[in-house]
Amino acid sequence: MQMVILAGGLGMRLRPLTERVPKCLIPVNGRPFLEYQLEMLSRRGVRDIVLCVGHLGDAVLDHFGSGHRFGVNIVYSWERDGLLGTAGALKQAEPLLAPEFFVTYGDCYLLLGYREIMTSFRASDDLGMMVVYRNYDRLERSNVVVRDGRVAAYDKNTRLPGMVYINEGLSVLRRRALRLIPEGEPASQEEFYGGLIARGKLLAYETRQRFYEVGSLQGIEEFQQLVAQGSLA
Repeated sequence: MQMVILAGGLGMRLRPLTERVPKCLIPVNGRPFLEYQLEMLSRRGVRDIVLCVGHLGDAVLDHFGSGHRFGVNIVYSWERDGLLGTAGALKQAEPLLAPEFFVTYGDCYLLLGYREIMTSFRASDDLGMMVVYRNYDRLERSNVVVRDGRVAAYDKNTRLPGMVYINEGLSVLRRRALRLIPEGEPASQEEFYGGLIARGKLLAYETRQRFYEVGSLQGIEEFQQLVAQGSLA
């Protein structure tokens, strides 16, 4: 199974921590966060990794190299001439991608059943599937509407009726879905997923497992607690 990790952003919410260190290398109990993420994915059978890097990406390459010492195989997709956004980075990585692949972020730790999720997706002919968590604004503001097993709306800025779910931070996509993303232009995942939603081609996969992240100071503190408890399986 292949995972694309979007790790090229500027990490603005964590400035000044991310001025000289990319967000995925933020230390947690003495280790870069991405080490925890890669080792967990390896334990769960996801060992083919595409790292989309940009801001301070050379530091990521220097530390992780091929990824073999963390139980994975890493190839890199670079944003060298300015940031392309989360969907634009995916489009740039297209030549490296399998026919079906996972997508997550370089600040997410998701204790999920990846094999089961991929099996569920492959049983359909849809272009994408978003893993969602019934959140009711508990962890962050909810941003997803689910209807009849599909994502009916995904909006981080506008409150919509029935918006009780949140994007868990993991999706599965078919490579042919990337035809909806313009070549060489900045594009967000919100725009890309909006196109899939408009076509009725974005499934919803509900999980009861909450997400962990290091994109905020509170998220770092919660993940540190998870590490201290030894709950990283």
